[in-house]
Amino acid sequence: MGVGRTSRRLGGRAGAGILGGALGLAAAAQAAETAPGLHAHNAVGFAVLIGLTIFATILSLLYLRERARWTRREHTLTTELAELRGAHDRADLLLGSEPQVVVTWDARGEPRIEGDVGITAEAARAGSPRRVLAFGSWLVPADAAALDAAVEALCGRGERFRRTVHTLQGRTVEAQGQAVGGQALLRLRELTGERRELVELRATLEEARHGLSALAGLLDAIPQPVWRRGRDGRLAWANAAYVTAAEAGDVDHAVRESAELLERSAREEADRRRSRGAGNPLRVSAVVAGARRILDVTEVATDSGTVGIAVDVSELESVRADLQRQMDANVRTLDQLPTAVAMFDARQQLIFHNAAYRQLWDLDPGFLESRPLDGEILDALRNARKLPEQADFRSWKAGVLGAYRAAEAQQNWWHLPDGRTLRVLADPNPQGGLTYLFEDVSERVHLESRYNVLMQVQSETLDTLREPVAVFGTDGRLKFANRAFAQVWRITPEMLEVQPHIDQVIAACRTLSPAEEPWTQIREAVTGLVDARHGLTCRLALADGTMLDCAAEPLPDGATLLTHIDVTASVNVERALTDKNEALERTTRLRDEFVHHVSYELRSPLTNIIGFTELLGDETVGALNPRQREYADHIMRSSAALLVIINDILDLASIDAGSMELTRERVDVQTTIAAAVRGIGDRLAEADIALVLDVPADIGSFVADGKRIRQILFNLLSNAVGFSAPGQQVRVCARKDGESLVLEVADQGRGMPPEVMARVFERFESHTLGTRHRGVGLGLSIVRSFVELHGGRIDIASAPGTGTRVTCTFPVGDGEAHLAAAE
Repeated sequence: MGVGRTSRRLGGRAGAGILGGALGLAAAAQAAETAPGLHAHNAVGFAVLIGLTIFATILSLLYLRERARWTRREHTLTTELAELRGAHDRADLLLGSEPQVVVTWDARGEPRIEGDVGITAEAARAGSPRRVLAFGSWLVPADAAALDAAVEALCGRGERFRRTVHTLQGRTVEAQGQAVGGQALLRLRELTGERRELVELRATLEEARHGLSALAGLLDAIPQPVWRRGRDGRLAWANAAYVTAAEAGDVDHAVRESAELLERSAREEADRRRSRGAGNPLRVSAVVAGARRILDVTEVATDSGTVGIAVDVSELESVRADLQRQMDANVRTLDQLPTAVAMFDARQQLIFHNAAYRQLWDLDPGFLESRPLDGEILDALRNARKLPEQADFRSWKAGVLGAYRAAEAQQNWWHLPDGRTLRVLADPNPQGGLTYLFEDVSERVHLESRYNVLMQVQSETLDTLREPVAVFGTDGRLKFANRAFAQVWRITPEMLEVQPHIDQVIAACRTLSPAEEPWTQIREAVTGLVDARHGLTCRLALADGTMLDCAAEPLPDGATLLTHIDVTASVNVERALTDKNEALERTTRLRDEFVHHVSYELRSPLTNIIGFTELLGDETVGALNPRQREYADHIMRSSAALLVIINDILDLASIDAGSMELTRERVDVQTTIAAAVRGIGDRLAEADIALVLDVPADIGSFVADGKRIRQILFNLLSNAVGFSAPGQQVRVCARKDGESLVLEVADQGRGMPPEVMARVFERFESHTLGTRHRGVGLGLSIVRSFVELHGGRIDIASAPGTGTRVTCTFPVGDGEAHLAAAE
């Protein structure tokens, strides 16, 4: 560009010189034409000569001048060329100072590769510099793909980049791409020395940043509060759990306000423990999110301050307390067990023993509390002669201690010198060690021996019984049968040995007793469900006329006991008694019918007698003299008494036949008592007996048969007046007792001895006891029958010389229901 500008300047100056020479020739020619006497031809030539001379002179001057300029320009260019060569050499030196490759893409997109292509061994061996751009052949796949994408973005959009890639041989290469002067430039430089260390440190720093970010995210995700303090002790950072626990809102607010989770005393104690180098966590109580919790606080000193974490152990403390209580309860429970328990750890040291263990071996408590070894305890027991006698104690002891290496529990029997028998169970613990259970089975062994003897005695006893006995098991098979059973049912010994099923036994017995129903019941009793089984009694009739009473009784162990009793004689007697009883029942029915008919037939003429006597007494057929009137009165009283007896007999007959029905109505208690008293009033006056009524005004009423209640009271009052002496009292009481009405009649008469009271309610039992009272003995029997028909009860209390008290109790709770049913 400098050369072009110099040529243009030289051409301008030469044109100016030529223009000056032409002007001179023109001036010379004009002068020649104007000069007189000169020849025109000479003048022209002279002018041309002068112009040429001037032109040559000017051209020479111009040449010299331009030559000097070209010389100076050449010198400048030579200097610049030398400088460029030096720069090129320095650039080559710089490129060769370290392994690197520069790739340049011009406007046509053709790459130009410069530098040490041996940066990759694969490209060097291939011999083609363009193989450098085949990144996948010498870079790790991830870096090759990333570098391809970055180069594509550089060539397409001019995006610059800088990244570190790794070769397949493990070397580190820095790739830098940028656009320079419209061209894309890629620089690949192997990192060595300090630059490599710098890149590695930068990568380490980036990885540390990512790790810190991940750690911060992890700490924010954990539920335990975590914090960091500066050297001044102020809060510098906290995770989300700390912010939530301290109720600070966010991390910035917590750091700015120095929100503390722990109290001052707890922080000071943590500082003291940290200064002493204590590594155990500090257990403190703190308010976490408004609730009091138990925390394990751990703080560690760092170069920039301290870091700490708080673990909520409230539930752990609760569980630990519950576990401790459970362990204490287990210890107390084990101390109450009669089985001796001893626990040894993996080092064979005693760690626990209960009271039964101490009592079993009678060892010194101080010795046991010193946590002796298992072998030491065995030696102490051997010296005290409390272990089984062994010919080779060392081998026996090694066998006992071998249980520590066993996979399953081992059971042994120790027969002690004092006569006791122990069942020893050695159970290995999953965490190592052993648990011994010493159970004194001396009594059980003794009982088992006695049980075996008892079973033998029982078997012999059952075999000697004359009654057939058999026992069937839970599977329905015959487990035992005595000789009588086998003889009665003709079962062979071979069949008994195979323990036949109940079906086989029934099939064999059906030949002697063909009735089907009893055997079906027996089979159900033997093979039924355990929960549904119940006792069974039935009768079996054999073909020879023998009668057997069969009883099937379930046993506690699920078996069934089957017994037979020969009741042939009893059946015969029973038949005779049944026939006799039927004859007696027929006789009783005939008697009742006879009494009923006779009473009915007597009451009809008696009614006529009473009617005619009343007519005579009224003197409607004529006047009577005093003696006739007296006789008519006697006839009237005797007829009335006889009518009462006949009515009582008819009532008892109706009761016995079950045909008497009560006419239920609402009965006023006071009115009923008054009516009964009126019926006995003349006898009270004649016998000079005072009547005392103890009836509350509000006694009310109850539902009953009023006629029968009056009859009950009349009979009781008649007996009381009959057995009372003149001047004595008869007392009538009525009271309500809950859901019952109590009517009581008491007298002050002679009373009754016990032998009379035992038969006082029987029919036709009449005892005058030295009084003038006479009767056929039906009054109290009628009273009891009527009271029981009402659903009540009658009680009598009497003793000689103290009078008699008869109490009738009637239920009143269900009277309304009876009345509604009657209506």
